[in-house]
Amino acid sequence: MHGGGTGASGYGDMTDHGEKDRLARIRQQIKNVPAGPGVYFLKGGDDVVLYIGKAKSLRSRVSSYFQPGSDLAASRGPKIVEMVGKVEIVDYLETETEVDAMLKEARLIKDIRPPYNTDLTDDKTFPYLEITMREDFPGVYITRKPQPKGTRLFGPFANVKDLRAVLVELQKIFRFRTCTLEIDEGDPKRRFFRPCLLYSIKQCTAPCGARVEKADYRKQIQDFLRFLRSKRATVLRWLRQQMEEASKNLEFERAAIFRDRIRLIEGLDARGTPSEHVQPEVFAADPSEALVKLREVLQLPHPVRIIEGIDIANISGAEAVGSLVKFIDGRPFKSGYRRFKIKTVHGIDDYAMIAEVVRRRYKYALRGEELWPDLILIDGGLGHLHAAEAAFSAMMVEMHAAGAVDVEPAHTRIISLAKREEDIYTQGSSQPLKLPAHSPVRKLLQYVRDEAHRFAQHYHHILRTKKMLNEGT
Repeated sequence: MHGGGTGASGYGDMTDHGEKDRLARIRQQIKNVPAGPGVYFLKGGDDVVLYIGKAKSLRSRVSSYFQPGSDLAASRGPKIVEMVGKVEIVDYLETETEVDAMLKEARLIKDIRPPYNTDLTDDKTFPYLEITMREDFPGVYITRKPQPKGTRLFGPFANVKDLRAVLVELQKIFRFRTCTLEIDEGDPKRRFFRPCLLYSIKQCTAPCGARVEKADYRKQIQDFLRFLRSKRATVLRWLRQQMEEASKNLEFERAAIFRDRIRLIEGLDARGTPSEHVQPEVFAADPSEALVKLREVLQLPHPVRIIEGIDIANISGAEAVGSLVKFIDGRPFKSGYRRFKIKTVHGIDDYAMIAEVVRRRYKYALRGEELWPDLILIDGGLGHLHAAEAAFSAMMVEMHAAGAVDVEPAHTRIISLAKREEDIYTQGSSQPLKLPAHSPVRKLLQYVRDEAHRFAQHYHHILRTKKMLNEGT
């Protein structure tokens, strides 16, 4: 039961006028919530998100939490009753479809990690349809870990079971391969290779056994790509005609097969896009080698375990936000992510904003109340690095003046990573480090930098003027 003194229903006979006023304010807010699909946010009085959910009808779903007769304890459990007792603000994000709502909900929960969300906070991701275009004979696969380059991606998809089923049906039409064989056009042994059963039942043209020329197979794949990008009207029209014909002939089982195929193909639209519904953890490489080489490149005395990345997001100079992401052993540690609404800087001044975030984030470490990271990565060039260094220097002067000793971080290094040229600036040098594009160190630092940028900016753009920032102190 929450602090308002509710009964088993979650509300009961309320005598607390403050509780009645709170519920009246919330129900007034709900009147402005639209009836369409979207994501909703239940927030506490300090504007921190307590819970995120998705809904086919936002107004109906949100209202269900605050109906006097609803038995939340029985239907949702005591934790939700406790959460509802803390809600002060109802916010929402409209979406075009339920699928869009589902994908946005998953990303927002991973980013914000509300205390009352228990699902979707792990590393589980939505799957993609991947076509390996770099190969002589591209394969088509369902994957949760796409390859870093040389592929065409569709998704993420909301329903992996339907995706598997529709891929079987589409293979009957386009006859692409789904095996993982390495097939080289110039390999003379292909002529003697015996294709699998899929060739015999006309579901694959068998490039493995040289049964199809490279140019002809490529045309199959291009036709498949056009199909995925289009509205698929021609195929659907043919299937509907077949279904109607079977139904007229009283072949109801055959008609049901066509009906199911139509549903599966229409379900291909139940997907997002890799850019809009970003899943950065999907594209992360194994960081083990990168961390070893990072220590060598920066000539650090100790292994690098904790990296913190800092970035600033300005939306037309307003609602400026700083972000901090934490990586442990080269992987994101989402519980360590923080957003900071900029409080002391007016206008566009990235250097001053970087300094503010540094002061607010590391004042506790300077007091000996928190651990220092091994590496701090600033998104920017030499000027951004100097701004962070100056903020640290000023803070240490203040601490020494106050009588504190040994406040300096023993091993922490600060670097910055500039966009475009991807130059790495280090303390004590005006000349950047230039690493090759394939360097694992560069890729790891880019991942930290890009994650900080995305966390600061991506959903800040989506939410526009909606204030759902979990502010740092």
